[in-house]
Order: sequence, then C-alpha cells, then structure tokens
Amino acid sequence: MPGRRPPIRRSTRIVGGVALMVITASGIGHAVVTGVDGAIGRVDAFGGMQGRPDGSKGTNFLLVGTDGRDNLTPNEKKLYHLGGAPCHCTDTIMLVHLSQDRSRASVVSIPRDTYVLLPARTAKPAAKAGAKPPAKPPSKADGKGAAEPPAKPAAATRPAKLNQAYSQGGPKLTVRTVEQLTGVHVDHYLEVDFTSFMKTVDVIGGVPVCTSRPLKDSFTGLDLPVGTTNLNGGQALQYVRSRHLDPAADLGRMQRQQRFLAQVIHKITSSGTLGDPLRLRKVVSTVLGSVRADQGLDSADMITLARAMKGFSPGSSEYTSVPLSSTSLNVHGVGSTVKWDALKAGRLWAAVRADKPLTAPRPTPSAGSTPAGVPVAVDPARIRVRVENGTTVGGLAASTQQALRATGFATTGTPTTTARHVPHTVIRYDPRWDTSAKALAVALPGAQLVPAPKQGSLMRVTLGPDFALARVKPVTAPLPDPGAQPREGALTGDQVGCS
Repeated sequence: MPGRRPPIRRSTRIVGGVALMVITASGIGHAVVTGVDGAIGRVDAFGGMQGRPDGSKGTNFLLVGTDGRDNLTPNEKKLYHLGGAPCHCTDTIMLVHLSQDRSRASVVSIPRDTYVLLPARTAKPAAKAGAKPPAKPPSKADGKGAAEPPAKPAAATRPAKLNQAYSQGGPKLTVRTVEQLTGVHVDHYLEVDFTSFMKTVDVIGGVPVCTSRPLKDSFTGLDLPVGTTNLNGGQALQYVRSRHLDPAADLGRMQRQQRFLAQVIHKITSSGTLGDPLRLRKVVSTVLGSVRADQGLDSADMITLARAMKGFSPGSSEYTSVPLSSTSLNVHGVGSTVKWDALKAGRLWAAVRADKPLTAPRPTPSAGSTPAGVPVAVDPARIRVRVENGTTVGGLAASTQQALRATGFATTGTPTTTARHVPHTVIRYDPRWDTSAKALAVALPGAQLVPAPKQGSLMRVTLGPDFALARVKPVTAPLPDPGAQPREGALTGDQVGCS
C-alpha cells in the first residue's frame, strides 16, 4: 500500500479464538478435529493456582489478543508497520460464557485499561550465583555507627492496568486477575495474535462490515465508505484496531470489535462452511495452527461441545461491555485508567455466574393463547414505511399498507404504483437503520433487502409478483421480563447493526 503508516498502537486478534469456538461448536466431525488437534500451541494457564472461584453452570472461556508478531513475514510487518518491539501485553480481553444448554454464547468485552492491583514487583534483582553478600552496615550495637531504621515490608500489590498482567505473569496472572475481578471461574484459555486474526479472516473469504458514515483513521490507514464492505485480513485488522474514529476511543473500538465478531459468526454459520468437509478442514487447520490454548482443551472437549451446539446461529450470541463509572481515572505511575461501575458490573457478572441471558428475554405465549406476532428487535411503531405496487394486481399496495398498519408499523403517505413492473418484492433502506429493515422484512416474508444510503429512516417497499399471494406476517416488539435486571448495552448477534 502506498504511503507510510504510523506504527500500530493497539489491536485485537480475538476473531481467531471466536472462530475456533463457533466452528467446534457447530457440528464439526471427529475426523476434522482430531486431524488438526496437534497443531494447537499449549500454555499452562491454571497450574498451581489456589483460591479460585467456584465453577458455574456452563463453560467460560477467557480470550486474549496479544501483540505478538513473531510469525509475521517481513513483508507483512512492513506493510502493516508492525516492526516495532512488542510490549508483551494483552491488547484485547473478552470473557465468553457458553450456556449449560449450549443455546447461547455471551461475549463480555473487558477494557484493557481497567484499574487493577497486581502483585508488587521485586524491588531488587536477584543476586548472581557466586556473588558475595553486601557488607552489613554499621550499627549502634557494634559501636561503629548509628542504628539503621528497620526495613519497611514490601507492598503486597501495586496499581496497574489489566493488560500488564500478561507481561508480568503471563496467562496465569491474567486468568487470576480476571477471576478476582469478576468472581467467574475460567474453564479454558485461548490466546491469539496478529497472524491468527488475518489468516482466519482470509480463510473464511473475508468478513462484511456495515458503516453508516465514512470511516477514516490516518493512524491505521482505515478508509471505508458508507455501506457494506467485505474486508480481507489486512483491512479487517485496520478496522478492529482503529481507535481514532470518534471520541469514545478504545471504548468505541470495543463496540466495533463486537460488531465484527457478530459478522464472523454469521459468515461461518451461513456460508456453507460447516457443511463442506474440505473447506471446513482448511478453516480449522488455519485457526488451530495460530492459537494457543490451555492444556485441558483437547479434541474430546471440542467434539462434545460440537454435538451439544449443533443449532448455533448469530441470534444465539449476545455482546456487551463491562459498565464503567470512570473512563479517565488518572493513577500516579500508571496513567489514565478506567474504573468499573461496582453495582452494574456486579449485576453483570452475577448473571454470567448464574447462567442467565444478558439481553432481556423475549416473552413466550402462555398455553392456549394466540401469539400477537413474531417478536422483532425494534418496536414497529418506530418504523416508518411507504408502500408502492410493482405488480398488475390492483389495490395491492393499499391492502398491504393497511395490513402493515394493523400490525403496528407507522405507514406514511398514499400507496402508489410504479411506472414499471418489478420482478421481486424489495425493501429499500438506509444502512443506518438496518435493524429496523430486518424487523420489517420479518413482516414481509421473501422481501429482498436493498441498501439505499442517505435515504433516511423511511423504509420504501416495492411489491413484486412474488408477494401477490402472500400475507403480511404479524410482528410485535418484545416486552422485557419485569423480574429481569436490565443489562445495559447488550445486543444479540442478529440485532447488531451498522457502526
């Protein structure tokens, strides 16, 4: 690529770990797993640890992305300006909870700048073998000088940022620190780097991302237009590491990472990869060959997980970040850190430990009752719709608009007829309102979604002959469970929209 780019400051390689989890949890066969199991790099993440939290329902994975770059080629380092010395710390930290019934994955982003207390470092370096001990200072006792004040005991802990746990104590201290912060027992550890991220994106054929505004970051070279773009490994690396796109900085970057992961899950579960043994083996080999995992995660675990989660889909995943009370807590000797909101974060981790969803559950109709409609992510009353007839069936636009109004949509304007007939029913929508468009598509089965940048919030429906014999499907906005604690900011994978 032309031009010089500044060195990468921060990044995330979590996608390789999430891809591994989705692939192994979506019907992968015994031969595929066992054939590449030996490619996984192993780390000791739990050995000798004591005083850990009790185990909980479900399975908890700690996924970390490090700044390791040893496996990159010189050309890749030059192209993406990764030639600097790594800090040997974690760029990205996520805790992924797989529910006990294997119907849900909850992904919680943990800010790398979280304020923590780590074990104090040794004040003095260890003496070299054979070196003489330092001379004992004089004291009043031997009459040769003043008494030396008693030495102060070393502090047990020191203030730090969470990402420093890895550079100080590797995977073990990282796991220990996260467990102490959350009270959640970590069952498995996965670690990925630059290579894992880029290779995973490339081997699945790229990942589409949607943006409602141009995204440009001179620090990373990111330059995306409005709409949907299919990103290759290098472009995806630019997207997930950019933190100069808005005032939210790292926190905004975490939200983009979650959107990206939702698209990775959608791509893997809907592209036919899981049903093609040859393609699947290639994807699995690529991912497993560039991750490191704890010694207890073996092929038997993967196969058991796969059989239990055969029906996994984008809607089965949910995403959130740890609630914060301060985003700029300045700590002497550490710098700017973030501090968790103790009450809200406590509720979040309590839900994880109790194996409860982070998003508000959708009500199910009681026995013998008639459901009001299919629950959708956006209240139909907030979705403005205009309908036009592209068929030879007279009055179809008017009757359809009336049916949409009856199920709650905010229909607007007078139904019209197009100058030319159209072959299919389409919903034209501004990508900034893609979640609303998906809700409308539920009410109009078979309609094709067509992005129309700058159209605004109005949904424009053009009816085709494929809709002539169809009926509008009733929908309804989901009502939160009155007894459920709200999880602020949590979204399911199929609710994730444009950034």
